[in-house]
Formats: sequence, C-alpha cells, structure tokens
Amino acid sequence: MNEPLVKLIQGNFAGYGDAIQNGLEHVSGDIVILVEGDATFRSRDIHKMYEYIKDCDMVLGTRTTNELIHKGANMSTGLRIANLMVAKFVEILWLKYNEPRFTDVGCTYRTFWKTEYDEIKHNFVGKGPEFSPEMMIEFIRNNKRVIEIPVSYYTRLGGKSKYSESKLAILKTGFKMLSLILKKKLNG
Repeated sequence: MNEPLVKLIQGNFAGYGDAIQNGLEHVSGDIVILVEGDATFRSRDIHKMYEYIKDCDMVLGTRTTNELIHKGANMSTGLRIANLMVAKFVEILWLKYNEPRFTDVGCTYRTFWKTEYDEIKHNFVGKGPEFSPEMMIEFIRNNKRVIEIPVSYYTRLGGKSKYSESKLAILKTGFKMLSLILKKKLNG
C-alpha cells in the first residue's frame, strides 16, 4: 500500500521549531522540502531547489532578493537589513566551514536530505523561531554543504506572523536568534 503524499501531524508544540522537528520525525522520503502553508512561497521554486540539492546537503531559500519580494510581503527594509546582518554574523562566525554565504536567517523554504538531518538532529535545542538559524548552523558545523538561493516571497495569508507582527515581536525574535547563535558558537 502506498503512503499518503501528505500527513497532518497535530499536537501541542512549544513553537515553530518544535512543530517542524516533530513533523520531521514522520518524514519517510529521501529529500525533505520545508515550506510554510501561508502562501508566502510558491511551488515553482521547488524545481530550483531540486536542481541544487543534487550538489549539496541543504538548499536554503532567501527572501532578501529585492526583485523577488512581491508587493504586500512582510519584508520591510528594516526586516530585510536585520536578516542580512544576522546572516552575515552567522557567516563570519562559521567562516572556516565550507565558506557559506548567507543573506537570510528566517526563511523556512528549504530542502535537505533526510539522512543528513537525521545525523545532526540530536544537536537541536531551539523550539521557536531560533530553530531556523540553528538548522543552518548545525548543517555547516557538521561539515554539510549548504547553498542559499533566491526564492519569491509573497503576501502571507491568514494574518500576520506572531514572530514579525510588530517591531517588538521582531526584536524578540532577533534576540532569540542571536542568543542561540552565540550559545552555539561559545559552547562549540
């Protein structure tokens, strides 16, 4: 009997990262594609990711390419600059590992080999939005090849994200991300 193409995993999760990690425990395929169900991304970018995943361990989307940020998308100039700055911070901290080049730390749209994820999943501690850069860090810390590619970014359906709905929410999210990034660097 064939497995269903989509599985709905319900539960009380501690946040964004916890929900993703729980979902990944149910994945049975070789290649995993993460994407939010809020219509901010389009399936046409999957083809690009699929081509790149053939040559690496993880492909990250970046929402910071100005020409691909569509009207109404939640990527103000300030949020874009903040993502770029934190991404460059990660890049500098882990420069010796395969020379990564990053411009976005919060893009959920990514693909990776399930076997590569399974090798490092025991290292994850982030339960909220900090899981996004943590995943990047763990892949590069474990000498996995990571490539970032531009993806189209659209208006979110279903209201605003609680992690970026206001300047205060953005600051809290940024603080959580930076705290985890520094802990990962200082604790090896």
